[in-house]
Amino acid sequence: MVTSPSSRPADTATERVYQGIYQAIVEHRLAPGARLREEELSESFGVSRTVVRQALQRLAADHVIELAHNRGAQVPQPDLAHAAQVFEARGLVEGEVARRLAGQLSAEQVQNLQQLVEAEAVAHARGDAAAAIRLSGQFHRTLVGLAGNPVFVRWLDEMLPTTSLLIALYQRADQPGCVTHRHQELISALVSGSPAQAASEMRRHLKELEKSLMGGRGGKAPALRDVFAAYREPPGDASPRR
Repeated sequence: MVTSPSSRPADTATERVYQGIYQAIVEHRLAPGARLREEELSESFGVSRTVVRQALQRLAADHVIELAHNRGAQVPQPDLAHAAQVFEARGLVEGEVARRLAGQLSAEQVQNLQQLVEAEAVAHARGDAAAAIRLSGQFHRTLVGLAGNPVFVRWLDEMLPTTSLLIALYQRADQPGCVTHRHQELISALVSGSPAQAASEMRRHLKELEKSLMGGRGGKAPALRDVFAAYREPPGDASPRR
């Protein structure tokens, strides 16, 4: 799973709401501009409005959602000018990560990356867009984590939801967000290429993704109670609302 920019324990009600909203944005289950009403979220997650408010405040602090006085919380709607900034930042961070990792990955690390790419391909084949998006993000986050710099990971965690929102807004519906074979080519560059080649392949991959942003998807946004149906009864949690 692509995790949020949080290192806190995931067994609290606030963390469950935080992770649920973060994942829903990354997986395109929450549309850009969607309103995040406290009452609906409280009912959807089976928690108090205080818990929801705490989660929304954390999400806003991590730049995942927008939270404004008198307007409440909503999913951001980044414009194409923001896309250029996001992909420039990702190119710098992930290009440097690829440069550092070239020729340095263990057989086990390469195998883990291969398994993510294979799982992503399977998700695409069965038409499971949410799983494919999640696995694509996990591939990039795993690579960044291997560089050993937690600040890089936090930066990527902040940029992944924005990247997903940009794809939802501006990419054609028939075009996948991250093309699986590009991830395979990136692994090959990391294993057998020079540091400069690996960095160039990563930047090429991200630039290709940026250039694909050329046509919105539209469609009716689902109700929050449907988006978060799986969170209403957390496994093994029979405790009252917190």
